[in-house]
Amino acid sequence: MRDWQPVLGLPLWVWLFVAPTALMGLCLLRPDLMRRWLPPLWRVLDRIYTGAGVVAACFMVLILLLIVGQMGARWASLTFPGSTEYAGYAMAATSFFGLAYTLTHGGHIRVSIFLNLGGRYHFWLDAAAMLVSAITATYFARYAIKTNVLSKLLNDRTQGQDFAPEWLLTAVSMFATWPWNWPALWAESGSGWVYTPIWLPQVPMSIGTVLLAVALWDYLGRMLVTGASQIKGEAVE
Repeated sequence: MRDWQPVLGLPLWVWLFVAPTALMGLCLLRPDLMRRWLPPLWRVLDRIYTGAGVVAACFMVLILLLIVGQMGARWASLTFPGSTEYAGYAMAATSFFGLAYTLTHGGHIRVSIFLNLGGRYHFWLDAAAMLVSAITATYFARYAIKTNVLSKLLNDRTQGQDFAPEWLLTAVSMFATWPWNWPALWAESGSGWVYTPIWLPQVPMSIGTVLLAVALWDYLGRMLVTGASQIKGEAVE
């Protein structure tokens, strides 16, 4: 578990932890400079978070459709194999895709008892909490991806009755290989259905945890640049 292999000549932990922390230090020391450079990136990231929230909402609608399909199959005395597993996969995708969007809209539960006791140190305590959260989320994202890759290498399959079309597996696998390998990838693909490989429902977990880590580093930087937390909880009437 300590295989922090070099990436572009540097250990992976440097890119995951040292580089973002150095960028946060620059945001703290040179806020005026970063306020000119970062807003375009902030706008792009906000659109990505919103897009992830839309994807999460689509998977939530899919859960509803699967439940309705189960009910219809039961009334028609038909079987709907794998419906429970599909609903579980959709629920996991909803949860992970919605992490970053929920964070940026203040939807996560935050235990602020120590922040409220901070007084004039409230800002620094909040920044420290965001830094710890960003580091933890980065670890989570790194090992979520590692789990995804390991499942692919082991060709781990579901233990349920759910199946997936081979073309879908091939289409998703395209994102993990070079474009010049795509013709060979499709040549080896079939048109049938196979037991769902575990790595397929794990993909939303990897994407969602990466987005959460990026969002935490992003909003820590915004707080250091602007001098105030940019995560505003939505008022509930």
